Amino acid sequence: MNSPCYSVAMDLGVCQLRNFSISFLSSLLGTETSSVKLDNSSLVGSVVAIDNKIEQAMDLVKSHLMYAVREEVEVLKEQIKELIERNSQLEQENNLLKNLASPEQLAQFQAQVQSGSPPPGSSSTQGAQPPPAAPPAQLSAQSSGPSA
Repeated sequence: MNSPCYSVAMDLGVCQLRNFSISFLSSLLGTETSSVKLDNSSLVGSVVAIDNKIEQAMDLVKSHLMYAVREEVEVLKEQIKELIERNSQLEQENNLLKNLASPEQLAQFQAQVQSGSPPPGSSSTQGAQPPPAAPPAQLSAQSSGPSA
């Protein structure tokens, strides 16, 4: 079989393996010192049969690899979808917390982020929890005075 080699790695490997098997068998079976004496037609038939078996095996390997890759792609697509949903949830939560936080809390948080110190409550000795944030109606009533 005289087929061109392809640029795809799998096809290139099949072509190289085919060329190796043909040359190896030709050199092995074609030598004078070989204990097995075959005529030229049986040598060609043997090489073609082996070539066909190698091609079938490589096609089987290729189909199994393609199936495994397709399965992995589906799993990764699902993980990406879940991560996008989680990211959207966290962005919404972050925006809500930013809206509910007082300017002093935001300034304190920015200072902690810039200094690299952990936020309060993340240390191993967690003391009393801060009071829950006031509802937006209470916040607007508290900040009705002049703002900076």
